[in-house]
Amino acid sequence: MIHTETPDLAAEGSRTFDGYLARPEGVAGPGLVILSEMWGVAPSKTQMADDYARKGWCALVPNLFWRSEFTGVVPFDQADIAWKRLDAFSFDQAAADVATAVKWLRASPFCTGKVAAIGFCMGGRTAFLSASRVKVDAAVALYALGIAKHLDEMAKVSCPLQLHYGLNDEHIPRAEIDAVAAAAKANGNVEVHLYPGAGHGFFTSGRPSYDAHAVEEATKHIERLLARLK
Repeated sequence: MIHTETPDLAAEGSRTFDGYLARPEGVAGPGLVILSEMWGVAPSKTQMADDYARKGWCALVPNLFWRSEFTGVVPFDQADIAWKRLDAFSFDQAAADVATAVKWLRASPFCTGKVAAIGFCMGGRTAFLSASRVKVDAAVALYALGIAKHLDEMAKVSCPLQLHYGLNDEHIPRAEIDAVAAAAKANGNVEVHLYPGAGHGFFTSGRPSYDAHAVEEATKHIERLLARLK
């Protein structure tokens, strides 16, 4: 059995930093902060939280858009709205919000105190920043758009970090992937995994770019990393 709720993590004026939490009933587990794409706290991420809760994780999907004009979920067929919201998004504020979410999880009686972060697209970039700034216990970034803007922070990553890229990603140029991979070589905590033929969003079931083979390979690496926290 799992327990689900939508807790308030913090408040600022009339705005509330909320999220979706799924955790096992009656037992403490390691924490996992799931950082969404530009769509927001969509069903694909709440379902992921439920799946991890069934495996013993306290999985939290924070609403990184709680400061935005529109804080809800943007449908897949309204990408123009999602891109506009992302254009106004502050990754510095997002990293601070992840720090708040991690602190909230670590202080919760149902969490063991160990917390990892996993993020997708813009959430992947935020997951990287959580590794360099927030000092989570582990982090995973899938098709993270924009890590190349923070290459000076690669040396600050002191926890295990995995970066996953599809080589047919229409939003992340190969030059950016190569630059990130080159910077990662100097830090033994960072792994880079590349998936030939996989496009952007390959990990999300139901999306046209879903790639079952890439998901299978990426999941092996992710589970190996997260097993360290149990």
